[in-house]
Amino acid sequence: MDDQTRTELEAAAFRALVHQLMVKRPDVQNIDLMNLGGFCRNCLSRWYQEAAAERGIEMSKDQAREVVYGMPYADWVAQNQTEADAGKQAAFQKAFAENVGKKD
Repeated sequence: MDDQTRTELEAAAFRALVHQLMVKRPDVQNIDLMNLGGFCRNCLSRWYQEAAAERGIEMSKDQAREVVYGMPYADWVAQNQTEADAGKQAAFQKAFAENVGKKD
């Protein structure tokens, strides 16, 4: 497979993932994604922002989040985010430290 085709397929898979998280399953909370998968919507937006920076494209955290969330982050939180119990919050602290705090 040539590089252009691979890039196009990867981009399509990314768009499908974002669509799944934002349209089909906005009820799935970021804390649950992080606790189970080691990443969340905020991670996706950070990776997007980092990829832009690697290519010399300036993008704020808010701009990157809007790409992933499809709306301003605060609007998404108001519409979709629920309160996490103490157990989920404790698991999140561990998952965040293990997955976001370290670089591969």
